Amino acid sequence: MKDEGRIGVYICSGCEIGNCIDVEKSRKVASDEYKVTHADVHSALCSVEGYDYILRNIGEHKLDAVMIAACSPRVKTEVFDFSDKILLERVNLREQVAWCFEPMAEDTRMAADDALRMGIVKVKNTAIPVPFIANDISDEILIAGGGITGITAAVEGAKAGYIVHLVEREAQLGGKQLELHKQYPTQAPFNVLVDPVLEEKLHEVNRSKNITVYTSTTIEKITGQPGAFDVTLQNGSKQQLRVGAVVAAMGWKPYDPNKLSHLGYGKSKQVITIGEFEMMVKENPNLKLPKNILFIQCAGSRDENHLPYCSSYCCSTSLKQTKYIRELSPESSVFIVYKDIRTPGLGEAFYQEVQNDDQVFFTKGEIDEVLPEKEHLRVTVKETLLGDDISLQVDMIILATGMVPAGTDDLNLGYRLGKGLPELKYNFSDSHFICFPYETRRTGIYAAGCVRSPMDIAACQEDAAGAMFKAIQCIEATKRGESVHPRSGDKSFPDLYMDRCTDCKRCTEECPFGTYDETEKGTPLPNPNRCRRCGICLGSCPERVINFSNFSINSISAMIKAVEIPDEFEEKPRILVFVCENDAYPAIDMAGTKRLKYSPYVRIIPVRCLGSINKVWISDALSCGYDGILQIGCKPGDDYQCHFIHGSELTETRGENIQEALQTMMLEPERIRTEFVEITDYHKIPGIINNYVEEIEEIGPNPFKGM
Repeated sequence: MKDEGRIGVYICSGCEIGNCIDVEKSRKVASDEYKVTHADVHSALCSVEGYDYILRNIGEHKLDAVMIAACSPRVKTEVFDFSDKILLERVNLREQVAWCFEPMAEDTRMAADDALRMGIVKVKNTAIPVPFIANDISDEILIAGGGITGITAAVEGAKAGYIVHLVEREAQLGGKQLELHKQYPTQAPFNVLVDPVLEEKLHEVNRSKNITVYTSTTIEKITGQPGAFDVTLQNGSKQQLRVGAVVAAMGWKPYDPNKLSHLGYGKSKQVITIGEFEMMVKENPNLKLPKNILFIQCAGSRDENHLPYCSSYCCSTSLKQTKYIRELSPESSVFIVYKDIRTPGLGEAFYQEVQNDDQVFFTKGEIDEVLPEKEHLRVTVKETLLGDDISLQVDMIILATGMVPAGTDDLNLGYRLGKGLPELKYNFSDSHFICFPYETRRTGIYAAGCVRSPMDIAACQEDAAGAMFKAIQCIEATKRGESVHPRSGDKSFPDLYMDRCTDCKRCTEECPFGTYDETEKGTPLPNPNRCRRCGICLGSCPERVINFSNFSINSISAMIKAVEIPDEFEEKPRILVFVCENDAYPAIDMAGTKRLKYSPYVRIIPVRCLGSINKVWISDALSCGYDGILQIGCKPGDDYQCHFIHGSELTETRGENIQEALQTMMLEPERIRTEFVEITDYHKIPGIINNYVEEIEEIGPNPFKGM
């Protein structure tokens, strides 16, 4: 929005704001200092009367923009909803001023006034986003993988009215379900095994007019972006499809049992896997079984030398196969050696049914040795619940081998960052496991089933429905020109001023979502619908080439410069705090809600991600005389995740550039600090802020003050 735009500023005095801040004096910041079109105070802007008052003002004063200075922009979003032709800005005077600073103190007034200044200049330097809407957006959906996950996803998508293309590389649909004799029950009665669900699902596929099945077919390439993925299929001849979204359901394969020789595999024909035993029972309903059979759980799972994770399906499968044995051979006894039996939810009822069988014996322990003898197998178990080692003589061992994801390279994505989906350290498709379990780093491509996480059949079916729902959401959002998770509904997109681009490749390399392809020279080629609007590319660009209409180099720089910086003699330091909007900003809000106090010397600017912070803003702040810069963002690492994958981590890898800026300006490195929090770490906020303010006070004022 240009400076001549007509702006209305509305300050709320409710929710204790008026008891903490002289709102009439703050109003004059807008009316006298910035000469906005209209500025007023109201006792309850969120009331019907308050909303109607603003609405009348918009018409009377022909306003282009409205700034609400009241509660956090995270609340009452449904109340402050005006025409899409009105630029709306929210200034947080409640949670981040009135509820955390001393009432009517000078420093509180200064904080409130600076918050208004930052809000007004942001309005003057942003514009209402005009969405990017691609031509020929497709409603159709591609599913890669014809196992139970892919089949279920296809059925759910078809029921919702979407055209679905189900692609399977094998000659028939079914995947691992084709190998099953029975399934374990997920509802009462829990003592009866059930037929595989595959046949019922295949009937649904065959009955649906919305599903096209491609067997003996591979995906040669996928290019494009959400709403407009171009797919080349290969099944003797090439076939082209245009789809709006993709569900990746490639399934899994068992862990290689040849790596389990310490458990007897390969040393004796009487040592087999649960997969091999399943096929034996399926192919021979009258299978003759020996008298004593041992299941070894976690065979290669939860083992740092093999698969460090739980494979999820193994315990219930062994219990199911125990039922096979007892039904086929009532005289046989079954021994199960486990690390833990994991049968969550209703699976616990099935576990209890198997426990009730007097000829099934469970013992917790670690397998020490499997020794083939002439006619038997000798197994030594240590670390048992009894504390003593035990020795078992059995006739057959069945290894509950783990689950390995099939991988997604078969998608053959035409992305510069690789042909498959990015993976976690265990080779499962990466997703934000806390907030967005189906979303991969490739917008519009959703992982489902065992490529995403180890899971059983019931979980795969639920996962398939979830991923299909997300694929549909993506298509519909793309039609509106809106972003998906986590900035759902955002209509902005990166605008590149290519005349200044130096082809440095930083945007293409640092974008976690593969938004940019590039020419051979290295020039970025944006795919706007792949973009999650995190702004990491904006933060990466040294030439200020990349901006969003409502989040730009200029808009944040203007906010930084709008703050009044006291001189060094006033002994009132100013700390600029960049906070990510996903974890840090809500945590600060919650600290205010709990009335936790912290230093009023901070000036908070929310950013889309710590990775979106551009070096220019650091230089601007230090040049303006800020005494310190504190960055607070999502916790990176295995136990928590940045909402934009590695945005928080980029603050560390980019740290060298920032330190260079500090050295050039001859400033102490301690003037910039980065902290990471979870959204629930609100109680840590006062300590983080106050400790840093104290450290800055010890260092002393920024020598650039007043220059």
